[in-house]
Amino acid sequence: MSETLHIIVKGRVQGVYFRANTQKQASKFNLKGLVRNLPDNSVEIIAQGDSDALQQLITWCHKGPLLAKVSEVIINPHHDQCEFSAFEIA
Repeated sequence: MSETLHIIVKGRVQGVYFRANTQKQASKFNLKGLVRNLPDNSVEIIAQGDSDALQQLITWCHKGPLLAKVSEVIINPHHDQCEFSAFEIA
């Protein structure tokens, strides 16, 4: 069954290829959704897919790409009924 999560990643996560690497990981895990930078220097992810794949993405988010320094990962269910066709960088 498919579910959708809203994930906020805080720390040094902008300017370190976090979005591009998130897109690669999401594609690898067959997830759909989007990733974008937020004005407060965090990264927002909306990810849709099966729960095992979402858990793998969450695990990756706690570390991120090589230059990232993740301080916090906030995960909530996403209740908007949006359908994504791919995983995009917004």
